[in-house]
Parts: sequence; C-alpha cells; structure tokens
Amino acid sequence: MKLITVQDLAVIVKHHGFDDFMRDLVSYLKQDFIRWSEFDKSPRYAAHVPGGVLELMPTADNQYFSYKCVNGHPANPFSGKQTVVATGQMNEIQYGYPVLLSEMTTLTGFRTAATAIIATDYLARQNSSVLAIIGTGAQSEFQTLAQKLVRPIKTVRYFDTDPEAMLKFAKNLANSGLELIACKDAEEACFGADIITVCTACKLHAIVIQDAWVKPGVHINGLGGDCPGKTELEKAMLFRSKVVVEFTEQSMVEGEIQQLTPAEAKDVIYAELWELINGNKVGRQNDDEITIFDSVGFAVEDFSALRLTHDLAHKYGIGHDVDMVPNIQDPKNLISVLG
Repeated sequence: MKLITVQDLAVIVKHHGFDDFMRDLVSYLKQDFIRWSEFDKSPRYAAHVPGGVLELMPTADNQYFSYKCVNGHPANPFSGKQTVVATGQMNEIQYGYPVLLSEMTTLTGFRTAATAIIATDYLARQNSSVLAIIGTGAQSEFQTLAQKLVRPIKTVRYFDTDPEAMLKFAKNLANSGLELIACKDAEEACFGADIITVCTACKLHAIVIQDAWVKPGVHINGLGGDCPGKTELEKAMLFRSKVVVEFTEQSMVEGEIQQLTPAEAKDVIYAELWELINGNKVGRQNDDEITIFDSVGFAVEDFSALRLTHDLAHKYGIGHDVDMVPNIQDPKNLISVLG
C-alpha cells in the first residue's frame, strides 16, 4: 500500500506543477462525474459533537472503494489548530485490499477548488474578470488560483471578519499577477463582482451574502454551507437563481437549499453538476441569469482526488510503500504474523 504524507503530496505537486495538478484533477472529476450512475452514493455519516462535526464520506465504483475522514471545528483557529483536517483511503474492489492511505487536508483544498471551477466554467459569464472572495481562510488561495484557469480573472475583491486572514491572503497571492482589493465588508467585496465565492466557517444560519447585493449575470460558488444549520446565502436569492447542486439528497440536509421545503427545492434546483458535465442539461443560457453552485462537497470528488494522487505517486515514485495488511503464505494463519 502507498502512504502519502503531507510532505509527499507537496513533492508531487512541485513535480507536477500547481496548475497542472488542478487541471488534471478537473479532468479526473469530469471522468468520474460523467459515469455518475456507476457510483455507490449515500449522504455522508456525520457525528455532531461539541464544537464541530466529524464525518465519513464513502463511495465506490467497480474498481475502487474510497472514503475520507474529515472534521469541521470552526473554533479551532483560536487554539492554533486548523478548522478542517482530513485523511483518505482507497481500496481495490477485487480483493478489498487497501492501495492508498493519504493526507487529505490539502487535497480537500484542491478538490473543492477543482469542483468549483467546473461549475464556474458551465455557469459563469465567459468574460468574468472580477472575483469576490468572502472568507480568506484555508480554502481561499486554492479557490482564487483555480478560478484563473477558467476565466480571465484580473481583480480579486476580498473580505474576512479576521483581519489577519486577509493579510495572509494578500501575502500569499502577492505575486499572482492579480489586482487584490481588500474590502471593509462583504457587501463592498461583492460590488461589481462577476463571480462571488463564499467560503466561511461560522456554523450558523447566517446571511453572509444578501439578495440585494447580487445583480443579474453574477455566478456564486456557495461553498461554506456544508452541514445542517449552516448557510451563507439569503433565502430569497435562491428563488431568482439557477441552482446547481452535487447530490440532492445530501444538499437538502447540508446545503443552501436546506432553507427550502421539499416542494420549494424541487422548483429551485435546476440540475446536479453531473448533468451539466454529461450534457443532459445546459449551463448558463444568457448573460442576465444569476447562477449558484450550492456545493457541500461529495465523496465522489474525494474519490477523484485520491485516484489522481495514487496515479501521480506511482508515476513519480513518491510516497512510502508500507505493510498495513499481513503478508502471509497461509491466509488462514493470521497469528503467524506475531512470530
């Protein structure tokens, strides 16, 4: 089995290149979303605990089973810890043996951004050049650099309730070639934006983006509404937008659409993302539409990220080959591993 540590992944990305890693992940995601019906799909298991949530996100096709174990603890930064950390595993189907155990904190940053730019590519106006980032935490740089790959982004307007996070964001993207405009609040950041990416950690039914701020033609990537009781967009906005989700059953519990009744959601949801990718439905149809990608993160996306990591680890010979399964001649003689 291949073990990929945080340091190993950094070496893989350095060898492959950040942009190429993101582009290849988009390709793997599209390959997997196109064959959506082949996957075993279910909402994630979530243990809601004091201060946060711990989740398992499993899925499988006819070749691999994978899962991610991930948390979400919004107050962690006050203790010097990350809000979200994750590990992932992939097993081959034929015998059930594990083939990969990987860090997935950084990979989650990649896969969330890669999924968002797939949605952007189908839903945002082609000439979109101004990006608003609301929430400049761990995801923000991934999101910003990814959006540059699919739209001619020149200006980034950004805001976070934490001034230190805004300084961190500006420092990390100082050499990105983008015009970075720090804003005093979310409304100012949204002013004139073609694409609004919202990724906050506050576990509340919050209104981070008000309906009145969103003008015709805007595309929104709503990424922070990812568990029950946690939303970012004003409900009224959903009724005048083309809304795309990942997996309706999970999104109804965790996404922005959790604010709606089942009847309302049936009218509001335009498509699941895989339907845009395989051509069942079209994305943006005119420059005046307001489009929303109501993303909560789904296990197939982690599957794609693990699959790419597995392939690149073998391509570059990076990672550690470890024995996590007994290697014994007599498969019934398990006690023999103890010597």
